[in-house]
Amino acid sequence: MTEQQAPQIEFPCDYPIKVMGEAHTELHQHVLQVMERHAPGFDHSKITVRDSSKGKWQSITLVITATGKPQLEAIFADLKTSRRVKMVL
Repeated sequence: MTEQQAPQIEFPCDYPIKVMGEAHTELHQHVLQVMERHAPGFDHSKITVRDSSKGKWQSITLVITATGKPQLEAIFADLKTSRRVKMVL
């Protein structure tokens, strides 16, 4: 029996990233700084922000043009350096 392999992503491609964390301006600033560092010129119009029902948490979803797996790994690692970030998908 063979294990099923995950589908391979063909780069470059549009790639959604969702960051969940404490609702705070520091969260937004951190996400934007990381994205500008690793995906300069990404489309700011493709950012969506959703608040939790009580407003304590937020999810920030954005779409970048991913150039490869090393870029995505660097983005995920940098995003997780903020104490405000609780999860990155």
